[in-house]
Amino acid sequence: MIKIVRTNSINKDFIRLISELDTYLKITDGDEHEFYNQFNGIENLEHVVVAYDNENPVGCGAFKNFDNNSVEIKRMFTKPEARKKSVGSKILKELENWASKLKYESCILETGIRQKEAVEFYKKNNYQIIPKYGQYQNMDNSLCFKKVL
Repeated sequence: MIKIVRTNSINKDFIRLISELDTYLKITDGDEHEFYNQFNGIENLEHVVVAYDNENPVGCGAFKNFDNNSVEIKRMFTKPEARKKSVGSKILKELENWASKLKYESCILETGIRQKEAVEFYKKNNYQIIPKYGQYQNMDNSLCFKKVL
């Protein structure tokens, strides 16, 4: 059974999962990894969720304030062995519910076009492609999404 726990960025299981995510992204992002990585620091994330399967951490996600109405979804990751079990969708739903409870109206995010599973995942979870925002505007590998809560 999957259990979702709200926490923050000092959670040791979150830190371990992020290490696995970064190892994966170094490969898929290639030469652009350092550019993307500078926007993915976890030190100040106050809204983090970790998914556990029988007490084993199997996935995570977070959000941070983007503007008065929106949060930016960050650091979504599900361990390969836990995929196809709706772990990612449960994490995302928990983040959306938390943001909504804090009176945010929408979630935005950026993912890489090379992360084909992530692109399909966000589409499946009713995220719509939007124009690239902020630091991603000139990045060919970036794809940005939004969901109204």
